[in-house]
Formats: sequence, structure tokens, C-alpha cells
Amino acid sequence: MPEILLIQPPIYDFYLTQKRTIPYGLLSIAGALEKEHFSVALCDGLATRKVRKVPIPHEMEYLKKYFLPDQSPFALFSGFKRFGYDEGHIGKLARDSKARLMGISSLFTPYHDYALAVAEAVKRFCPDAVIVMGGHHPTHFPEKTLDHPAVDFVIRGEGEIAMPLLAAALLRDAHRGALDEIPGLAFKKPDGARIVRPPAVAPDPDALPLPAIKQMNHGFYKRKTGGGMVVTSSRGCPFRCSYCSYGGPSFPPYRLRSVDSVMAEIDLATGQYGVRFIDFEDEQLSLDKTRFVALLNAIIKRPEKLELRAMNGLFPPSLDEDVIALMKQAGFKILNLSLGSACKTQLGRFNRPDVRPAFNRALDAAKRLKIEAVAYIIAGAIGQSAKSSIDDLLYLAYRRTIAGVSIFYPSPGSADFETCREMGILPAHDTLMRSSALPISDQTTRLESATLLRLSRMVNFMKSLLDSGKKVPDAAPFSPSVSLAENDSAKMGETLLSWFFHDGKIRGIDPSGGIYEHRIDARLTGMFLEKLDAQKIKGAKGQ
Repeated sequence: MPEILLIQPPIYDFYLTQKRTIPYGLLSIAGALEKEHFSVALCDGLATRKVRKVPIPHEMEYLKKYFLPDQSPFALFSGFKRFGYDEGHIGKLARDSKARLMGISSLFTPYHDYALAVAEAVKRFCPDAVIVMGGHHPTHFPEKTLDHPAVDFVIRGEGEIAMPLLAAALLRDAHRGALDEIPGLAFKKPDGARIVRPPAVAPDPDALPLPAIKQMNHGFYKRKTGGGMVVTSSRGCPFRCSYCSYGGPSFPPYRLRSVDSVMAEIDLATGQYGVRFIDFEDEQLSLDKTRFVALLNAIIKRPEKLELRAMNGLFPPSLDEDVIALMKQAGFKILNLSLGSACKTQLGRFNRPDVRPAFNRALDAAKRLKIEAVAYIIAGAIGQSAKSSIDDLLYLAYRRTIAGVSIFYPSPGSADFETCREMGILPAHDTLMRSSALPISDQTTRLESATLLRLSRMVNFMKSLLDSGKKVPDAAPFSPSVSLAENDSAKMGETLLSWFFHDGKIRGIDPSGGIYEHRIDARLTGMFLEKLDAQKIKGAKGQ
């Protein structure tokens, strides 16, 4: 029986990207605990195919008018769901484990209430167990998290440092007074006083043990090519982008792991567990070019063929044709590029450098090397106009890349979060701190944000037509007699697109095949059509 149970809670949202839910942080903590000879088990509340449609939270009711059921290629989100086991089931699993210490992950603020619901269930089924919560949200809001009666301790910062010390104090009969000195620990004293230590930091990531990969459900995270895994080859970020908590003053500093350390982790994952897909979750994987090239060369020498990604985005100035060629050889099939915006003024607000020249060079190299690209821009940020985002979207439309549009949300610990607080425009509820909730209405309204998302779907659809050898359709008047209740998504999209070019209305298709008009900002779609030059649009794969 394990002494410690680590728990990943379920997620409630419109969608879930499974390959990004591998509980890497908990696996890393498990590795640190096992090094100190604690027995550990992992309860991954997301490692199940169970998906249940649930009522949309009352605080999200306003989204219903934007997210109608739609079978067209331009659909956004529809249907709020619970991904994973329900809280009661996790509570029973915790009880059956008989663990004395329960560690619950709470990575993201919009999902924090769901983590607290798991804590409540665990405390109900295991009243004598000690519950500790860690992750991004408790790190920034330790007092608020401790206010919940089911939470006994909070770990701030990097749990590999604090959790073994806490486990020793609670399970090894160590002097409990030592709690006051544990880095990153926050807790309530018997007299009601609060102890809140600064976030824990591992100064040398190489000194940490490897994640306990054996604890994860490899069957659930399996892909066609084999097992899936995430790896972080660095921690923190040297940049101070206004929208990102990694750039905040309280976030741990930027630290690099050695290539040998990263390769030891990759060797373990690929050799013992059949992993063939790896997503590097670094904020700046390629920033140190010499180290990145050394890592790529080490991966290339391995006998297994891997598929690699860097879904957090790569910094374009760190890439050149030689580096991209090595990336392709190592197993990268897609370049995920971080652009932010094509507007110099907006980049200044974001506190980001203007990387457009390097971005264009990277796309040119990707074309020559026949590797795909996805470029990410942010829309709906503080002070950012919808007009500026239209220009950003067209900037990507005319380049050989998929357009990835992320609606801004205030991330706790970031400079923009504090600005939103000062402006009085923070969402009223923590669950709204996510892109899918269209959380901020500043210079860009929620209606404009929803319109921008639909326009990005249209741009990418046009790119897919070009990649399949077709042409972008000409404008044609709406014909209500046309039936689109068929399974040909491409034909459906072409017809809807031709109507849009004629009258600027974005239409959807309901489950019965009926055609309806989406709620959009007509001024914005008019601006898009006025500026659009269909002859300049480029596919994402071909010319």
C-alpha cells in the first residue's frame, strides 16, 4: 500500500487536448519521493475515456449565444463536458489506497474549483488523510487555497523540493516544527496563524531524479506510433512577456538541464516504455542554439524513430535552416512558432521583441525543407483592437502556416493579470480565466473575439482547400434551398464560404441540417472582406 497518493483531477471544459494532459509534474514529484524511499501511487483522474456532458456553469451562460451546435468546418465550441472520473470515484480510489498523504495537482486557475472538489471528496472518504495541494494556482493564491477546509497544506513552486521534506515531517515522525522551514510550504498553525514560504526552486534541475514514468498510464496515452510522453529540458523563461505568468517576478528563474540529463529521460521513456511521441513543454526549447543542436544530434543517434513537438511555441530568431533541418531529421514534423502579433505597437504592449523577419525566414526554410508550420497569435488582449487582430490574421493567411489564434486570458502572476485587476476587468469567477470563455471585453469585445475565432477557422479552411489542390470559391448568393446535411465537410465549407464572400454572414449547420446565421460582429467581417486578397492566401503545406 502506498504511503502517498498523487492525484490529477478531472477537467471540465468544452474540449481537451489529451496529449497535453500527461501528469508530468506529478511524475516528477513521484520520482523525488521515491528517491527518498517513500512508496507512491498515482491516481490520474484524466486517464480514462469517460467523457460526460454536463450543464454549462451558470457563470458561463453568456457563452451560449456564441457557441451554438454547428456541424460546419467553422464551428467553435459546443457542449460543456467533464473529462475524466467524477470526484466521488476518485475519493473511493483514495480511500482504497489507504495512503496517509494525498497530493492534489491544481495547475490552472480555471480548473481550480474542480481540484478543490476532488479535495472535498478525498477528505470525505479519507477523513484522517493529510491533503496537500500544489500547482500554478496555489502558488499564486496560497492563502485563498488554505481557506478551503479540505486543504491542509499548500506547496508553492517546484514540488520536487518541498514534497519529500513534507512527507518526512508527516510520515517519518520527524520534528513537526521543521514544517516552518520547508521551502515553498504554506499551512495553518493550530493558533490560526498562517505560514507562507516563498516558492520552492530547484537551483540545479540536473540534480533532481528523473520523473517516475512507470507510474503513468501508458496504455491511455498511447498513440499510433507508440507511447506518448512530455519532457521539459528547461525550467522557467528568460523573457518577461506581459501576458505570461512565467515572466512574473514570483516565478522561478530560467534554468537549463544538460543534454545528458534530458537524454537519460528520453532513453528511459523510449527504451523501457515504448514511447515514440514526445512533446517538449519548455517555454524556450531552442533559445540556446548550441545546446539545442547538441540535443537534436543526440536524438538523431538513437535507434528509435520519434515524433517530436514543441507545442508551447519556438522563438523564431533561434531557428535557421540548418537547425530546422536537424529538427526534421530528429523527428519534428511541425514547427510551432510563437509570433504573438505582427503589430509592432502590440508587441510593445506584450513586452515581446519583433520577430517578424526571423519568423519569415523560418517559414521560408520550412517550405524548402517540406516541414509544416503553425504560428500563434494572441487576440483580445488589453488595449488590443479587433482591427489589429484582423491584420494579424491576414498576415498569417498570406504565409505558409496554419493560423493559431489564442484569445487572451489573464494569467495569475502575469503583469497583464495585475493590469486587469487595476482596471476592474478581471472575470468575476476563476473558472472564466480561460480562452474558451472569451474572458475579457476591453478594446476587443467578446462578440469580436468570437468573430475572430470564426474568421481564423475560415482562413485555415481556405488553406486546406489550397493544400488539397482546390481553389478558394468565388462569392455566391445565399440559397436557402441548398441542402448541406451531408458528410462532405469540404463541400459544406466551400458553400458556406462562397455565401460569406457574398454577404459577410457566417452561417452554421444545426444537427438536423438546418442553416442558421451565427452571431458575429458585421463591422469586423466587413473589414476582413475589404482587406482580404484571396489571391495572396497560401496553403499550409504547398506553395
